[in-house]
Amino acid sequence: MASTITEKILANASHQKEVVPGDFIVADVNYTMAHDSTAPLAIEGFSKITDKVFDKDRVIIVFDHFFPAPTVAGAKLHQKSRNFVMEQNLSGFFNNGVCHQLLVEKFVSPGDVLVGADSHTCTEGALGAFTTGLGSTDIGGVMATGKCWFKVPESLKFNLVGSTKKGVYAKDVILSIVGDVGAAGALYNACEYTGDYVKNVSVSSRLTLCNMAIEMGGKNGIIEADQKTLDFLGRSGKIFKSDKDATYADEFEIDVKDIGPQVALPPVVDNVKPVSTVEGKPIDQAFLGTCTNGRLEDIGVATKILKSKKIARNVRLIVTPASQDIYLAALNKGYLQELTKAGAAVCNPTCGPCIGRHGGVLAEGEVCISSQNRNFTGRMGDPKAEIILASPATVAASALVGKIVDPRDYL
Repeated sequence: MASTITEKILANASHQKEVVPGDFIVADVNYTMAHDSTAPLAIEGFSKITDKVFDKDRVIIVFDHFFPAPTVAGAKLHQKSRNFVMEQNLSGFFNNGVCHQLLVEKFVSPGDVLVGADSHTCTEGALGAFTTGLGSTDIGGVMATGKCWFKVPESLKFNLVGSTKKGVYAKDVILSIVGDVGAAGALYNACEYTGDYVKNVSVSSRLTLCNMAIEMGGKNGIIEADQKTLDFLGRSGKIFKSDKDATYADEFEIDVKDIGPQVALPPVVDNVKPVSTVEGKPIDQAFLGTCTNGRLEDIGVATKILKSKKIARNVRLIVTPASQDIYLAALNKGYLQELTKAGAAVCNPTCGPCIGRHGGVLAEGEVCISSQNRNFTGRMGDPKAEIILASPATVAASALVGKIVDPRDYL
């Protein structure tokens, strides 16, 4: 029987010849992850089952959502998780990057099954793995057993063809898709991205596509691994590919040359419009970073726009590389120096501004243009603030002018 890549990975992990959508399975998990917001509850769930993790090298704890701790309460949560790491002698403990970027850099390989206590765990599916977010108590169970139950999802195929025009990036492509499909249009579906556009773009761009699968309700985002994937990772894995006659719940053919710079307007991610819709709207803050767009090529695009220039006086530009490896690479290329000279506040790798915990909280009535993945009411601070999602290029160009602009005029 013909199968999709998601079905093949889940069949392999559950030791079955094949699985079909709707099957309930128990699968072996290669890695499980929780971060500083979700680990404490996961630890409580784990402690009700056993006192020893299934594998100290496959349980990963990351401090990223509020690191360094901005409050005493946050410090106490860090202390609880840190004590657990020491008690269990976990090898995978980090406070030097956003969890999804670290999982890409250090752990996930093609064919793996990864579950994380964070909804954007779908990001890592860009490496040809099945990766998905779960609740903290489920993660506690996986920490104890190394296994997890799943209902095999139906798959949607997004066949992306052609090449984007200058000034249009993977973020614009995925925003356009989310706008067309809707916030619940892929509910519990595997979102499989294919086509020559996907094959030709960087792994960083592929990660952006998969990162936002959850914003249309997807169970996971996934892209078949290829030589580009293996070269990027520097490690091998088990490569699965969808059969040509595999069954999909729906298929979308998208010519990316027809997509221009996009924005998602508050208060929902699928409220997507061309940037021209809000061109000229004043901004107070511009944010470049996160698991969606905090990688080296994102920072490079912003640097190209802002080099030897100054951001608008009325704007604060916050830049958070997604990991320390990216931070160091951006330093070596001179990106962070140029952005600092332009007036940016370059911060440590953190999720803080994206979730309104620290490092960029918005006041009432303020407008932020951001490369992050969500723009819900109150997410970055005051509920009367506005969050507008865009590509790193649009973020940087808007910071330069002090108003939302089309980045193509500044590249």
